[in-house]
Amino acid sequence: MARARKSAPSRARPRWTPTAWLMRWGIVAVLIVLGVIALHREVAPPKTYYMGQEERRLGRIAHDWVPMTRIAPVMARSLVAAEDANFCQHWGFDMAAIRTAIAEGSGRGASTLSQQVIKNVYLWHGRNWARKALEASLTPALETLWPKRRIVEVYLNVAEFDEGVFGIEAAAQHYFGVSAADLSAVQAARLAAVLPDPKGRSASKPTKALRNRAAGILDGAATIDRDGRAACFED
Repeated sequence: MARARKSAPSRARPRWTPTAWLMRWGIVAVLIVLGVIALHREVAPPKTYYMGQEERRLGRIAHDWVPMTRIAPVMARSLVAAEDANFCQHWGFDMAAIRTAIAEGSGRGASTLSQQVIKNVYLWHGRNWARKALEASLTPALETLWPKRRIVEVYLNVAEFDEGVFGIEAAAQHYFGVSAADLSAVQAARLAAVLPDPKGRSASKPTKALRNRAAGILDGAATIDRDGRAACFED
């Protein structure tokens, strides 16, 4: 008489601990974020959180996305000269500027274009440690997944240049009645000069202080063009 076979013992299913669940969903969240950043290397990001806030507050905003090929090269050089002169030489964090800011007891001047793009496109405005931590953790991913030229292109298309005026095309039309492609060197320098305080400065009605700052940016843009510091974002 044949013996009945013993059934193989069933394997116990692994139990997911809270820590395991957190790790699992943390990995999923990271992959989603990286996927979104990678997508925006080719696809224009949607309206930013801050744009939405201003649109609700004001009723409407001016914003018209343009590719880098429709932006005067001097505008890109003026932006870099004004905001991040060592843009082509760092990987998202300007350590020299950070050390200088710490020595002076101020964060002014330490934020790179890459960090500002992360803040403007994916996060929110305001000074708090949570935002700064997210900004610091996402900046290397941006630098890895996007070329430098794309970082400048996106920055110029989402930056605020006046109340309710976002992006370089809307700003060029608003202040000078020209397209972004037709900006002169002086106009580009003045637009870059308003960026630290877009609601308090005017590119078309510059104060003496803004004229002086624009003159410095004009010289800086010419300098980075001569010494090669513009090479990473130009054709």
